[in-house]
Amino acid sequence: MTLEIALVLLILAAALLLFVTGWLRMDVVALLVLCVLALLGLVSPAEAVSGFSNPAVITVWAMFIMSEGLTRAGIADGIGRRVIRLSGNSETQMIVVIMLVAGVLSAFMSNIGVVALLLPVTVEAARRCGISPAKVLMPMAFGAMLGGLITLIGTPPNLLVSIALEKTGQQGFNLFDFALIGLPVLLAGTLFVAFIGRHLLPDTDPGRAGLAGSKNLSEQYGLQERIFALRLPTPSLLAGHTLEESGLISTAGLMVIALTRGNETFTLPSRHTVLKAGDIVLAQGKFSRFERLRSWNSLTIEREAPLLHEKLLAASAVAELDVAADSNLVGEVLQHYRFRERYQLNVLAIKRAGQTLRTRLTDLSLEAGDKILVQGSHSAVEQISKHSEFSNVQLLGADEVKQQYKLEERLFVLGLPADSPLVDSSFADNRLGDAFDFRLLGLFRQGEVMQQFHSDDKLQAGDLLLIQGREEDLDILRGFKELQRLDDMSPYLDLLAKGKLELLEATLHPRSKYIGQSVNALQLDKRYKVEVSAIWRQGRAYRSALGSMILQAGDALLIVGPRPRLAMLTDSEHLIVMNPVQVKPVNVSKAPLAAGLIALMVLLTVTGVLPVYLAAVLAATLMVASRCLTMEQAYAAIDWRSIFLIAGMLPLGLAMQHSGTAAWLADGVQAGLGQFGPLAVMAGLYLVTALGTLVVPTVALVLIMAPIGLLLSTALGVSGHSAMMVVAVAATSLASPVSHAANTLVMGPGGYRFVDYLKVGGLLSLLLFIITMALLPLFWPLTAP
Repeated sequence: MTLEIALVLLILAAALLLFVTGWLRMDVVALLVLCVLALLGLVSPAEAVSGFSNPAVITVWAMFIMSEGLTRAGIADGIGRRVIRLSGNSETQMIVVIMLVAGVLSAFMSNIGVVALLLPVTVEAARRCGISPAKVLMPMAFGAMLGGLITLIGTPPNLLVSIALEKTGQQGFNLFDFALIGLPVLLAGTLFVAFIGRHLLPDTDPGRAGLAGSKNLSEQYGLQERIFALRLPTPSLLAGHTLEESGLISTAGLMVIALTRGNETFTLPSRHTVLKAGDIVLAQGKFSRFERLRSWNSLTIEREAPLLHEKLLAASAVAELDVAADSNLVGEVLQHYRFRERYQLNVLAIKRAGQTLRTRLTDLSLEAGDKILVQGSHSAVEQISKHSEFSNVQLLGADEVKQQYKLEERLFVLGLPADSPLVDSSFADNRLGDAFDFRLLGLFRQGEVMQQFHSDDKLQAGDLLLIQGREEDLDILRGFKELQRLDDMSPYLDLLAKGKLELLEATLHPRSKYIGQSVNALQLDKRYKVEVSAIWRQGRAYRSALGSMILQAGDALLIVGPRPRLAMLTDSEHLIVMNPVQVKPVNVSKAPLAAGLIALMVLLTVTGVLPVYLAAVLAATLMVASRCLTMEQAYAAIDWRSIFLIAGMLPLGLAMQHSGTAAWLADGVQAGLGQFGPLAVMAGLYLVTALGTLVVPTVALVLIMAPIGLLLSTALGVSGHSAMMVVAVAATSLASPVSHAANTLVMGPGGYRFVDYLKVGGLLSLLLFIITMALLPLFWPLTAP
């Protein structure tokens, strides 16, 4: 093994590790690979960026545009009506129809685009036939991926292996060469899923998972278990405060569904709505958590705050932290309990632009240059100086703290009586230090100062809690205690039954920028005046404290709101609505033109007038010129992450060839399986590639395996087309929900778990292996070219 081979293998291993762990986005990993290869001289600068002009990259982005043009031309509506008409009420028949439709479309469209297009259609067809969507959504995704094997443009791996052939001086694949194996695979896969695989899919109650209206969605997500009504007494300490100031939303983690005042009901009231005595608040959330917060009322106000604060400062260290310009904290909302859990320090105040901020810090977004005043143990302050998030750490004395920050104006002490329900509860249970803008600075127990306390530590009778915040906020907590819970849930049911509120289910688009961000980042309440009522993830529903929950690919979101507002969600580029209130407007008159342009691309490619990448660019350009879609819509349709992933990983394939890494790996495979003949080597190549799809993105995997496959074919003396066909088919990711966005997209709506993909997709992958190994020698003989 040479030094160059070792370096390439090291880069390859690092890239695979990042792909598997998800520490960095896939496209970022690809660009890092590109840069490192150029820096180490493993590829030339021109070769490093050559991927961006690669025909495969050009064809892929052109296909994204054509897929969007077909969608906006109303193809989905026509397909939906035909699917419903042809499916009847038979689950088997529906699976066959949907898989074949998805497969045919995927031959000429992006796999992800087909799944996104057919997702609401499939759910609607299942609903009308009384079939659980879980029985048809995974088959639909499988059909789309299998259909991509029919044509050269059906899926990026097909294009990549063809380009790899051309770079070795061999002729690339023709447009329909893949159909020789792709069509039998699609037909056999469809029959397998329809008659065998469907029995391995989750068998949920169609009424529960069928999206048959607001009532069924409410039952599916178990909303009624989390709904309760609260009445403000007369008089009430909360009267005169807004919903946001009351703490019901941010502190108690409740979603306010409606507010009834006299004979009038306001649905999804604004956070700025002012409460009045006698109001009835209909809320969704954990009542047990709300009850724990009400227990704060049992605390007594003591008067030793200044004395105890001096004692605390004497036993601890206080420092100013300057937020660095490149800090990861810039733009993040300061949440006291998270800051303390991470750094073991309390935030006392923030200096910004000559101002000293001591209250309402919880929702404050940090900026570069902010000075954060923190207090904690000497060891914690010493440790903070090692963090790159802060450019400077300056220790302050007690006198400096008093003069510059005047913290004593916002300090009070709460005592914990022996009969308090908070005794023996943990800090996390009661969100101490996070309720409203309260910060728990210190705990005094039996005359001792406790600085190192954690979320799971228990409170004891007689504890004294030094709190920084506004003493008047305690009146609001006492207002919690006054609220009267009502037993009648009919107001909520009436709101749904009478159509004042409706429920809509949506999933995040695989290209959404909000994957990995919080629910609050969606800002559905501000943009559309609707709320996320629940999230379905990996077989269970989450129904409370959703605002800070981090969104994942495959999540299903249950959204509640008035019908006109929900209808607006169909225009969101970040959501795919599964039971649309109103269908997204399309220009049906453009459907024949859009279909004709696809046919033109096929004709130009088959006749050899233009190579496939130029034919695809021409068809995509004509779609924009003929106003099937606008240029802005065309740009938005391109999945730039996929483009950068392909362009960034292509130089790795070149480096594997130039350095001899591909030859070194191929020699290892040849030494182990060569004695059993070419078919055994091809089978080994297939199995290694198929196993790789469980964790590695298919595009990256193909770019790694293609050079190895070509060298194996040379060593065996067989056609390179045989090896490339094996790699392309094996790269069809069926047994994992993470390596292909089509599988991820249906995971939440179908309520699937990882094991469901392994059971059905694993067996289907085995069937593909058998079919490929049987047909390969017939159409791509394992003999010398």
